[in-house]
Amino acid sequence: MDPYRLPRTVVPSRYDLHLAPDLSAATFTGHVTIRVTVHAPVTEILLNAAELSIQEATLEEHSGLRLSPAVSLDEPNERCRLAFDRPLAPGLARLEVRFAGTLNDKLRGFYRSRYKGPDGDWHALAATQFEATDARRAFPCWDEPAFKAVFSSTLVVPPGLVALSNTAIAEEKTENGLRVVRFADTIPMSTYLVAFVVGDLEASEAVMVGKTPLRVWGVPGKVGLAGFGQQIAAFSLRYFEEYYGREYPGDKLDLIAIPDFAAGAMENLGAITFRETALLVDEATATHQEKERVADVVAHENAHMWFGDLVTMSWWNGLWLNEAFATFMEMLAVDAWRPQWQRWTTFGVSRSAALTVDGLQSTRPIEYPVAAPRDADAMFDVLTYEKGASVLRMLEQYIGPDAFRAGVRDYLARHAFANTETADLWHSLAGASGLPIPAIMDGWIFRPGYPLVSARRQGNQLVLHQQRFTYLPPAAGDAHVNSRWQAPVQLRLWRGEAAEVRRVLLTETEASLPLPPDVDAVLVNEGGHGFYRVYYEKELLAALLERLPAGLVAIERFNLVNDAWAAVLAGLMPLAEYLDLTARFRAERDRNVWAVLLSSFAALDRLLDPEDRPGLAALVRDRAGPAAAELGWATRPGEDELVGQLRADLLRALGCLGDDPAVQAESERVFASGEGDAGTKAAVIAILAHVGNAARYEEFAARYRAARTPQDEQRYLLSLAGFRPAALVERTLALALSQDVRTQDAPFLVRALLYAPHGQEKAWAFLQENWERMCRDFPAAGLRRLCEGVQGLATAEWEREVREFFLEKQANLGGKVLEQYLEQLHLAVRLREREGEALRAYLRRA
Repeated sequence: MDPYRLPRTVVPSRYDLHLAPDLSAATFTGHVTIRVTVHAPVTEILLNAAELSIQEATLEEHSGLRLSPAVSLDEPNERCRLAFDRPLAPGLARLEVRFAGTLNDKLRGFYRSRYKGPDGDWHALAATQFEATDARRAFPCWDEPAFKAVFSSTLVVPPGLVALSNTAIAEEKTENGLRVVRFADTIPMSTYLVAFVVGDLEASEAVMVGKTPLRVWGVPGKVGLAGFGQQIAAFSLRYFEEYYGREYPGDKLDLIAIPDFAAGAMENLGAITFRETALLVDEATATHQEKERVADVVAHENAHMWFGDLVTMSWWNGLWLNEAFATFMEMLAVDAWRPQWQRWTTFGVSRSAALTVDGLQSTRPIEYPVAAPRDADAMFDVLTYEKGASVLRMLEQYIGPDAFRAGVRDYLARHAFANTETADLWHSLAGASGLPIPAIMDGWIFRPGYPLVSARRQGNQLVLHQQRFTYLPPAAGDAHVNSRWQAPVQLRLWRGEAAEVRRVLLTETEASLPLPPDVDAVLVNEGGHGFYRVYYEKELLAALLERLPAGLVAIERFNLVNDAWAAVLAGLMPLAEYLDLTARFRAERDRNVWAVLLSSFAALDRLLDPEDRPGLAALVRDRAGPAAAELGWATRPGEDELVGQLRADLLRALGCLGDDPAVQAESERVFASGEGDAGTKAAVIAILAHVGNAARYEEFAARYRAARTPQDEQRYLLSLAGFRPAALVERTLALALSQDVRTQDAPFLVRALLYAPHGQEKAWAFLQENWERMCRDFPAAGLRRLCEGVQGLATAEWEREVREFFLEKQANLGGKVLEQYLEQLHLAVRLREREGEALRAYLRRA
């Protein structure tokens, strides 16, 4: 018997759920009546339950006969077994279960979140986070996505507390001094989408989107930060109704900010829960990056109301059907809402993160078999979200937006209220486009990796060659080493100042395309949406570089630099050539191109010994200085938000990585005066932390505790990892395990110090000393992000220690996550050993 999948012999269709949480005792009691269909005369019913005390269970058959089964819990497999003394009669039946549980502090299941109110006292609220398989921690259920059912929920709460669930309140009454709140029936949906929130909450005024009232909820004193999130929520809800050709499937939409929340947000139908930083924001004081995050997350969760909630994957192997589509749709909606943000261009940074992981030997396909729930947890990564969204964007551009949307509408119409597999989506898109979508797309979804498209000129032919891109030589026995993709490749050909676009579907290892003899430059991946890397022979690259910057749009310039940096990591391009290439971008004014340039400089900083860092700082000042000088410190009338964010990025790079004394001195003045836009102020905080002493540390720690907005709180908290004195590094690490920092945030402090040259040694020792405690106290997603920081420990000695430590601890971060971190650490060590001397020589010459 599969220990992770329930039998299909007894299947639920409706839950009548009654829960009574006690916030002060951190407990809850409940009972549930589940309407089931018995498909075979079995003598036991298996359903999921974890960390629950089952007090009583009865089954009423369709004949009216009531049976009392023997109840036993299988805690290792998170199951409840109900054993009967005779076979059950096939047909409809009603199962009733009484149970009790604990409002845990693990940010999963039905849990407790604590916060300080405006009165300065600690308060508690109860919230849920059920994806992937934690509904079973709140009530006994068939906790698999395919077991869709209707939910009728009732919450019993003290007077004065708000009770929220997936649907609107249908009835409210008072019993024994408590409020009994019954909610309307939901649509048929999966257990992981059920939600409850109970606490002292305040709501914004409702905005009507068609027939749907839309509100933002938060703890007292924070609803004033709801306006921006509510704007994008209303816009995206209208946008999706039009795009999908279907009304929103719920009866109301609440967006609820939770002080303690492990993820960014959760797409519970009608009751979306958020980390505060992903929903509440002061538009006047937030950076562009902070506002963009709120807009992205809100639009993403709204997109899920159709893709994920209305139509749901059959099992966790199809998680990408939810998450990749929601990511793709969030980009469409935010781009339509704020076109000046150029969201598809800035998505290139996200796509590059997926290209990085997918170039590893330890990568995985977007969709792969999932057995254990822990493997499903590990699928919430850049391959599911960013790679998935990237290949959907590539497909949309290939078949055309109209055909793509028609296919999506057909898919939703065919499978509303049901569950699907990837083949169902391909069927609808193939019907709308008339193209063999499975043949084109299966390789991108069911195989790991992506192609490196090499381009060379051979007479009057352009020769394109594809092979799988990997940073390391293929592992022995790699079944995918000779993979070929059906790659939609878009080209731009220049004849002098005239340019034309051509499209080709690269299906074989190599293809030759005729070139007019007067073509003098060729760009592969025109438009920048292809999920592949490009490697040019030197003649083609030189001709392309002559077209900078005006001949290439921003995303194309981004790809050019990003692919070159990847070639360095893979040993295909000498580091000195890459550093020469970066000199051509002093005049660059796109924030995304600078993002890859600056991240590559930061990676090199981690490879250097302390005595060599001044040389890299000088290089950073040389590359970034001209752009920063042109932009200055002050916002100009009519200035684009992206320009303001670029200014902030450049100043931060100069003040920290570039160790520029003039920038550091001006940061002191700007901070004292309160000048500058939000981005500049955030950069100044980071710079002052970089040069800060104990007195400044105390000041920033106090500002963290007194922060008025979630963004200010995060800004000052994470700045503490930037202080370099050893004693302050130790204070920051100790703070991560204190009551002053939420367990959702603490992992990011440790992660930052693992990456930071000034904190690495102490942070690595701290991780080893406190591993068991962090495993116990930190949410699983946070622990995964913390461990990501070991990639910064780029010496052979540290790499050996890291591998030995995780092997000894038998660490399991789910899926291939740990393998990927270790491989990326190895790549950094390998680069240090291969290019370290060349880097030092280059910096001495520069």
